[in-house]
Amino acid sequence: MRRGLRWVLILVGLAGLAVLLSPIVLPTRAPETPQFGGGRGARGGGAGGNGPPISVLAATAKVADVPIYVDAIGTVRALNTVTVNAQVDGQITEINFKEGQDVKKGDVLARIDPTLYQASYDQAVAKKAQDEAQLTNQRRDLQRYTTLLQTNAASRQQVDTQQASVDQMLAQIRVDQALIDSAAKTLSYTTITSPIDGRTGIRNVDVGNLVRSGNATGIVTLTQIQPISVLFNIPQQQLPQVIAAQTRGLVQVDALDGASSATPVDRGALQVVDNQIDQTTGTVRLKAEFPNPKLALWPGAYVNIRLLADTLKQATVVPIASVQRGPKGPFAYVVQPGDTVAMRDLTLGPQDDTQAVVRSGLAAGDRVVTAGFARLNEGARVSVAAADEPASGAAPALHQGGGAAPPGAEGGRRGGGERRRRQGADANAAAPPSAAPPNAAPGPTASSAPGSAPSSAQ
Repeated sequence: MRRGLRWVLILVGLAGLAVLLSPIVLPTRAPETPQFGGGRGARGGGAGGNGPPISVLAATAKVADVPIYVDAIGTVRALNTVTVNAQVDGQITEINFKEGQDVKKGDVLARIDPTLYQASYDQAVAKKAQDEAQLTNQRRDLQRYTTLLQTNAASRQQVDTQQASVDQMLAQIRVDQALIDSAAKTLSYTTITSPIDGRTGIRNVDVGNLVRSGNATGIVTLTQIQPISVLFNIPQQQLPQVIAAQTRGLVQVDALDGASSATPVDRGALQVVDNQIDQTTGTVRLKAEFPNPKLALWPGAYVNIRLLADTLKQATVVPIASVQRGPKGPFAYVVQPGDTVAMRDLTLGPQDDTQAVVRSGLAAGDRVVTAGFARLNEGARVSVAAADEPASGAAPALHQGGGAAPPGAEGGRRGGGERRRRQGADANAAAPPSAAPPNAAPGPTASSAPGSAPSSAQ
């Protein structure tokens, strides 16, 4: 009984193994690929095919002076920030500024009760007058002893002692003058003036409050915002081109509006490149200065920064959407005069999310395909649905992100890509593979050719 059950289990196991190994052992037949007319060349728009031309979008390669920008996000910082503190103790008797007021250097901001310090000053002045009177008397005595010494009515010792007394009083008067200067300086501290040109913030004390020297909060904080500075970081890989730009002269830096990356709110110049790279982040800190005439930049705010690193003279520029990648590197489909396309190998220069500089492979005026690559091959017939040209005639610019790309610029790039994708989708929808475009010559279509397989969406 047990031997019979064992043989049954063995047979069941062998049957299950055979089922599992059948896809591997038994040959399978590959599914047939639908063809337009039965061959590769007969695919829609293919070389030598009878199908309709492939609907594509194209743009024209242009020659322009291309500025190369380094993009970063910076922090606005006041050029000078001063916390106005009292240098003497006392009661505030006057506040001579309004919060948010622009003040000049030397303007009186506040006054402290000067009674005590005025008394100290007057005391020092009186002490000097007292010592000057004693000096006058000592000098007269010295004159008398000198006259008596000539008639031997006084001794040399008396004359020398009197001379020492005169010198002592002269030294005392110098001490008195120093005390007067110190008291005058202390008295001047009761009048608090602005040390810089700037704008006042919210005051921390009111009239009648008692202030003390060294108080951390201070009376008010002044910030100099015209001109103003911006600090930002760039990756260390971009440092050589910034240094090279500095050697050529003043480096232009633009502060961009957050809503529109193409609109600089202020234009300044690079002032400082930090003398070392932060090893924890691999970035280097830079400082730019802006005149800020419209007060568009405010201390503590974040701002998009665009640094002009270089300008490529008479460079060939194409949309980045036209650049394709293959085993041999980048290439592009160029629309020939007979509405056919040819593959061109490219040597690229700097590029960003919207366009690329072509060092070799294209010439100005060449039309390159920017959308509709799905069925393209060498020699394929095409129909250009629409020209993908820039909306404005402004010179193209290349942006290289330093840290993070400006939000406004990124939105513009994404918007351009979405627009191209929508145009490509509309063009493909307008010219489906089963129907010839309006300008195509009359003839049989792929779907109506005898013996052809049904067309598949690509």
